[in-house]
Order: sequence, then structure tokens, then C-alpha cells
Amino acid sequence: MSQQDATRSRAALGATIDLRRQPDATLRSTPETVLWGYLAANLPPALTIKSGETVEIEALSHQGLTTSKNPEEFFAGYGISSSEVLADAKTVYAEVKRPKGASVHVLTGPIYVEGAEPGDTLEVRVLDIKFRVPYGVNNTGPGKGVLPALLKEPAAKLIRIDFERRVALFSSDIEIPLNPFMGIMAVTPPKSLGMVSSTPPGAWGGNMDLKFLGIGSTLYLPVFNQGAQFFTGDGHAVQGDGEVDGGAIEISLKPTLQFIVHKGKPLKLPRAETATDYFTTGLSVDLNEATRIAVQEAVDFLHAEKRLSAADAYALTSLAVDLGIGEAVDVVNLVYARIPKNIFRSNPEFWFKA
Repeated sequence: MSQQDATRSRAALGATIDLRRQPDATLRSTPETVLWGYLAANLPPALTIKSGETVEIEALSHQGLTTSKNPEEFFAGYGISSSEVLADAKTVYAEVKRPKGASVHVLTGPIYVEGAEPGDTLEVRVLDIKFRVPYGVNNTGPGKGVLPALLKEPAAKLIRIDFERRVALFSSDIEIPLNPFMGIMAVTPPKSLGMVSSTPPGAWGGNMDLKFLGIGSTLYLPVFNQGAQFFTGDGHAVQGDGEVDGGAIEISLKPTLQFIVHKGKPLKLPRAETATDYFTTGLSVDLNEATRIAVQEAVDFLHAEKRLSAADAYALTSLAVDLGIGEAVDVVNLVYARIPKNIFRSNPEFWFKA
């Protein structure tokens, strides 16, 4: 997708957004509007919207839903009263079944965006993210993360949130600044793939766990099916690059997202943008291959969007672009290339002001 084309599209929709306005629609998490642990194309829409519209989406964490205990029993073990457990968590646990082979994530959707077709790009702007509960869980143990042999017993840690000070209370002397984001934002994969587990990310997005996709960010996803068919879930209060123990502070969130269709602007892989940076991604079960793909995507971006030669794009990537491991624990690794905007003397206006 050309940056000039994206700029024209934004101008048509309005270069700035009033973040105080009410969303065009609200999508709640109910047994009829969630999938548990998988993605699949062409399911009945949970909601249909027009390009440019905004949606507030209830997203539900899977923590407390994937054990032999029900959510009230699970959280009671950490001093959380029944009244503090979300009603939709109780309902989904009781009424929604995970298919065989599905993963753990509860995903809200699909949202069909009118006019989106295979070969288009779906732009997803993160306008706002609200917390639904004042606590989250980091759940690790044997076989999890990049050190699967480290622990011999399960280790689920409940972490409370101080909203006034915007920190997660890890311990009496450790506080982590909050950075809420959705671990999963996805369009549906090609229908030829059938049911796809929500664990590994892919060209459709999914479980990318990219911590830069917080408030004021934009995600660009290639469209594979009519309407794009968007899902989100796996809310995180904060997470380091790599999600190395297999989890973040997993928490139920309520994002407000704006959806914009860019016609005939295909992408190979997800890209992202913030007020300060561009991001390209590389995805592979092999970390070296994921790195190579992320670099190639960065070179391609600089060639197409900044009109650099292949040699200059490669050189600039080596001199000014940082690589990071966004996701290292979900079968498919995600490596990102972070391209700082401040190295360019001019840049198109971005919708969010940092």
C-alpha cells in the first residue's frame, strides 16, 4: 500500500479523529459472538459495518476459563470475589465449547467490513482501550515459554492493577507501567485452510503479541475473504518483547477500533505504524527466517514508500532500523523491523498525535 494512497484515504475520512465521540457500534462478548481457540472463514457476522466506522469491542481473557475449575472458583483462590468476575466469563465458560484441536484464546467477532475483498488491505486504528477488570494473570509452568524445563510446577500469578497510577503491582517493590494492547487482532485466514488454531500468528495477523499495538497505533492486514472478517481477543495489560514465559499480564479489555478498507492495495504480511515508527514483520517457525523476512519487508517498504533504491534501502535498514522479537513462544516466531520516522525530513500526517 502506497503511503500517498493511504494519506489520500485518510484525508477523505478526515485527517484527525475526535476520540471523545461515541463509537458507531458496540460488540459484546456473548456465546453467539465469540470463538474459543480458533479462526475460521465465512462464519455468520457478529456485526457488519462500513469502512471508516468505529466499534467498541468487549474482549474476554481466557484466564480462569481453561482449568477444571469454573472462573469463580479459579479467581476465588486469589481473593477475587464472585462479583468481580465478569458475567460474560461465567456465561462463556458454561455455554461455549472448544472444538478439538483449538487453542485457549476467546475471540470476539467476526466483524464484516463492507467492501473489503481479497487483495485489499484492512487498516485497523486503535482509538482507545479500556480495562474491564482491575486484575490480570501471568500463567506459566512446565513446558511453557522459551525455557520450558525451568519450572517443575504450574505458576499462575495474579497481578492487580492500580488505575490511578497506571501501573501493574507485580510485588511490594516492583511496579510495571501499563501498556494495554490486544495480543490478537486478525482477519480470517484463507478459507482453504479451514479451522486454524488461534495460537500461531500468520499473514492474517492473529496472535502476534506485538506490544506496540496500543492506543494510537495502526495495524495493516491483508484481506483474504469477503468482508475481511475481523476478530480480536487476548488482552494484555503489559508485556515485554517475546512474551518469553508464554504469557503477558492476561486481562479482559475493551478496545475501540476504527476499520478502513484500502481497495486493491495488497500486503504480504502485517505492518504497523505509530506516531513515531513504521513496523514491518517477519513470521516463521525458524527465528533466522523470520528475521530475514522482516528485513526484506523493511527493504521493500523503503523502496515502495520512500522511493529508495534496493542498495540504499538495505543500507538504511542496517544503519537506522532496529530489529526485535515480538513473539517467541507461539510456534511461529514474529520478528519486527522498527523504522523510525524522525530520520525522514518529511512524513505524511499520522492520525494520532503522540
